[in-house]
Amino acid sequence: MTATGPLSGIRVLDLTSVLFGPYAAQMLGDWGAEIIKVEPPAGDTWRYTGVFRNRGMSGQFMAVNRNKRSLALDLKHPDGKAALARLIPTVDALVTNVRPAAMARLGFGYEACAKLNPRLIYAAATGFGQDGPWAARPAFDEIIQAASGLASSIGSDEEPAFVPSLIGDKICAMAMVGAVSAALFRRERTGQGQMVEVPMLETIAGFNSIEMLGGHAFDPPIGPTGYKRMKNRRPVKTKDGWLTMLPYSGTTGAPSSKPSDALN
Repeated sequence: MTATGPLSGIRVLDLTSVLFGPYAAQMLGDWGAEIIKVEPPAGDTWRYTGVFRNRGMSGQFMAVNRNKRSLALDLKHPDGKAALARLIPTVDALVTNVRPAAMARLGFGYEACAKLNPRLIYAAATGFGQDGPWAARPAFDEIIQAASGLASSIGSDEEPAFVPSLIGDKICAMAMVGAVSAALFRRERTGQGQMVEVPMLETIAGFNSIEMLGGHAFDPPIGPTGYKRMKNRRPVKTKDGWLTMLPYSGTTGAPSSKPSDALN
């Protein structure tokens, strides 16, 4: 079957595991790219998370790894390193959520890969920005929801709460797809590859701050943090189920040009 989509003809090495990186690579595949997933001999740990009919093929793993070719390489063994080194010149992008220091120790940091393929887009999915004090730390969704302030905005400072979804990984995966696509577009203009980084903490903090900075969007602050409406909105119970109401039109914003506009 011939691949279609805006990324048809693009080839991506997927050196990721669990959710953030695999979901990003899958979306690139959904958009037409050829994805080559490289796993260690034991496989991606996400294979064994959740329920499965056949061991190593959990529902959660399959949900973020469609549209991919599969290859097992031991990157600590010379033969595995050699195989990956042969693949890198043949691809357009490499996506990894192995910590940058560990990739460098394996011999596949950005500089080493750029020597093999100067046009390569090297995309690093990290927990924390690599120019910050937490650069070397690993991260998981719960850590990022807490550290970014998202848990406090969902609950409160007194009793924070997590979104009941791995939303940090999923949002960052979408940001990664945008970053890789933009870098590929720049390469078409300049012929040059580059490294792009999507750190979870900074991405989710920016996502959360849009409405949650509140009065602290100004210096000096002109009011408290937060957006009051976020805490008060909820579905309303009725006799035969639940109802969502949003009384927006006709009460805020610019006045209507005629009375009936508020009802449209």
